[in-house]
Amino acid sequence: MAQSDPLRLFAQPLGTFDRSGLFKTLEAMLGNNDIEKIIVGYPLSNTGEKNVMTGVVDRFIDELSKAFPLIPVETINEHNSSRDAQRILIASGTSRKGRQQKGRLDSAAACILLSDYLETHR
Repeated sequence: MAQSDPLRLFAQPLGTFDRSGLFKTLEAMLGNNDIEKIIVGYPLSNTGEKNVMTGVVDRFIDELSKAFPLIPVETINEHNSSRDAQRILIASGTSRKGRQQKGRLDSAAACILLSDYLETHR
């Protein structure tokens, strides 16, 4: 999970969560008026076609929409986001052990997705 700054210029990692932890975190953020919308990485192939994971994410989006009906949910194609995150972690000097820490790659990928979204919606 990642969050933008108030000016919507930068993305910062918030960590990785299981479903219940994510929903609790979102509820707390909603209580602080810290959520404008939820952006979800959408798994598409390199040709833009849906795959097996797309259905899983569609069900997750339905759960989010039911749990938080006042918050719009948008998707962004997540193709190659993990690969791009891996490259950034390597370039930043993060050790192999550090890159393998649970959630590190996912948090970096979430930041990339949110940064891409912010960049295209300015």
